[in-house]
Parts: sequence; structure tokens; C-alpha cells
Amino acid sequence: MHFQWYPGHMTKAKRMMQENIKLIDLVIELVDARVPLSSRNPDIDELGKNKSRLIVLNKADLADEKKNDLWYEHFTSQGFMVVSVNSKKGSGIKMVEQGIQNACKEKMEKDRKRGILNRPVRAMVVGIPNVGKSTFINALAKKSVTKTGNKPGVTKGKQWIRLNKNVELLDTPGILWPKFEDQQVGLDLAFIGSIKDEILQTEELAYHLIDFITANYSGVLAKKYEIKEEGKSYEILEQIAVNRHALLRGNELDIRKAAMLLLDDFRNGRLGRITLEVPEVV
Repeated sequence: MHFQWYPGHMTKAKRMMQENIKLIDLVIELVDARVPLSSRNPDIDELGKNKSRLIVLNKADLADEKKNDLWYEHFTSQGFMVVSVNSKKGSGIKMVEQGIQNACKEKMEKDRKRGILNRPVRAMVVGIPNVGKSTFINALAKKSVTKTGNKPGVTKGKQWIRLNKNVELLDTPGILWPKFEDQQVGLDLAFIGSIKDEILQTEELAYHLIDFITANYSGVLAKKYEIKEEGKSYEILEQIAVNRHALLRGNELDIRKAAMLLLDDFRNGRLGRITLEVPEVV
């Protein structure tokens, strides 16, 4: 499966970020806790250099708890402030507020020495499509201030959001980079739904996911679908089709429907807490 996907609106979004970065004190980067490295946009390190940084491991409730701890240690060791959150339920959001203050302590101290008091921290919220930025911002603002949707590309333009007298947020559309040098990154992003399903080969994606889960989370598929985790990935997907009554006319198995059911169960946490990548031990 080969990925190369960079719609025109993402070029525009990147240009918008470049234009607005000078207004910003802090870059808040959302990543998906299930694929923290694959869901980071390398452009953001370049765009955000010389700015305070906060990495938010979003959807942490869907990720393996022990792996969340490993990623926290990994990013902290690189000098980032790091917070794990579940934006849908609001857990971890208070830690984000504290993280913003900690990340901008130096800036606030400089302002104080120059006699500038009560100037709000201006933060830019960035992240790839479908990482949950709008849900995160609404949770942080404690009200609905942005559109949300379980599809990439819901946020279309920039908007300033005043959280309180201390913090103003600049929301930006999700951006991906021009091409995936590592095709595994493309796979990981396809698994979590950051690449539109319409451009993917769903069955092939499901086979890759089955291979990963049976190798790393043995027994999960057997328990969920009451099947045997035996044979090739296509045979396991056929068993899932039988279990979920995914049938075409004439009782032929609907493999594409079974693949979509599997991906949907993974994306929504119905297979349990699964993390697709771990930090490299240096």
C-alpha cells in the first residue's frame, strides 16, 4: 500500500501557520497516543522552533497505559512539556492548563521584568487531521467553540479563542506532510482514521491491522469476535465476517464490510487499549 496525500487546503494551512507563528508564545501539539510518533508532523518542529512547546497525548484512554508512560518519558527527555488527556471526557484537561503555565513560565517572567503585566499567553493548537483538536479545544474552553467531527478536515480556517484572561488559543486546520518517507507511518495514520477511508484499500489495511494485533495483543481478536486466531490474516478476517454476519447476496462473505467493522472497532476502543508504536530505546 503506497501513501502520498497532500490536498491543496493543507498547503494553505501550512502557509497560514508560518504567517501566524510570530504572534505565538506556545505551540500545543496534539498527537494520537496510539501512534505518538507517526501522528507528529515534522514540519511543526521547524515552524515552532524558539517557541515554548507542549505535547498533548490525546485519546490516551484508547492507548495502552504502560505505553503511554513510555511515551511520556520519551518526550519529556527531549525537553517537551507532556500531558495525557481524554478530550471527550475531559480527563487531563486541568493538567493542560497547568502545563501551559509551566511551559510559558520564562516568557511571563520576562514580561514581568519589562513591566508587562497580565498579557495573555497566546498558544497555537496544531495537529494532523482527526487527532481530536476541536474536541480538545472545546474541553479546554469548557464550552463548544469549534466544530467537531470524526473525520479528517473538519476545521477549515483559523480562529482565535479566548479561554480566560490568561490564555488565548489559535486553532488551525490539521496538516499532514507532503509525502510519507516511511510507509509504516502512512499505515499507522490510516489505522487511526487520519487519512480518508475513500482513498484506501480497506481490506488490505485490515489485514495489516490483524497481523499487528495477533503479534502484539494475542487473544484480543479471539475474545472480541469469538474466533480462532489461526491462519493467515485473510482467514481471520473471513471468520470476523462470519461472526458479524457480514454477508452479500447468496450468503457470500462481505469482506470489505468486515474490514470496516474491524477498523471501526479499533478506532473506537472496542478492542481494548492498543498502542501501535513504542519509542525506540537509544
